[in-house]
Amino acid sequence: MNIKSLQLFIHLCDSKNFSKTAAAMHVSPSALSRQIQKLEDNTGQALFVRDNRSVEITPAGKKLLPIALNIVGEWQQYSAQLAGNEHELKGEIRLFCSVTASYSHLPELLSEFRIRHPHIEFKLTTGDPAQAIDRIINDMADIAISAKPDQLPSKVEFEKISEIPLSVIAPSGINSFTHLLQEESINWSQIPFIVPEAGTARERANSWFKKMKIKPNIYAQVSGHEAIVSMVALGCGVGIAPDVVIDSSPVKERVERLKVASIRPFELGICCKRSQLENPLIKALWEVAEEKH
Repeated sequence: MNIKSLQLFIHLCDSKNFSKTAAAMHVSPSALSRQIQKLEDNTGQALFVRDNRSVEITPAGKKLLPIALNIVGEWQQYSAQLAGNEHELKGEIRLFCSVTASYSHLPELLSEFRIRHPHIEFKLTTGDPAQAIDRIINDMADIAISAKPDQLPSKVEFEKISEIPLSVIAPSGINSFTHLLQEESINWSQIPFIVPEAGTARERANSWFKKMKIKPNIYAQVSGHEAIVSMVALGCGVGIAPDVVIDSSPVKERVERLKVASIRPFELGICCKRSQLENPLIKALWEVAEEKH
């Protein structure tokens, strides 16, 4: 058992993807597999359950993770002291994001950061992504994962980490407006729509309505994208939501994407007050995000 194998193990616990961990940690997939196998041989336990598409941590792996984090953290602190650097970053970052982003994008962002800066802690708050920019401006969070609005406030800095497509979705089962969607020329004004209450996704929805020359019949305006998919699955209406939310929803099998004119995707990234980039903790996380993109 060595420090490198523990670092690889920690990263794989976060990414749950051999290819992503291999690329991020600058090793070949076969070398990564050998290191994990050695670690499993040393512990006498299977640490991961693997198949062709996914990796899941086992109960034994979950027990090892806090021990590995502690060992790697202690080693890095020791190495820093030997190098004459006793000023390793420590402290807390208040981070805000949606529930979906907390497992779709946050783990990949933080996995490398946690290895580099094991003594920085995070206070995570989840909620409606439309609130992200306001939380930054009002000092309710230090950094947030947010869609980039069409008009970014001048005091806010934004770093792109991904591009998010959106789709128009309908219930996959029979409902009161199924026959309307099957018509050759759809009368959209008769179909109930479920849309985001605010934020960049709502801006994209409004732009799509304008492009399609639709005066929408709004059934519900929802705070938080996850609930849009649920309401569509229940047959309440047609919805507009980010693909990452649709794909992660537990009811995704009960909705279907409609073949309609495309909706302009939005940029997803991290944001903070421009003045906060002078904060060493925020600057450290920002540098990791820049490397990821």
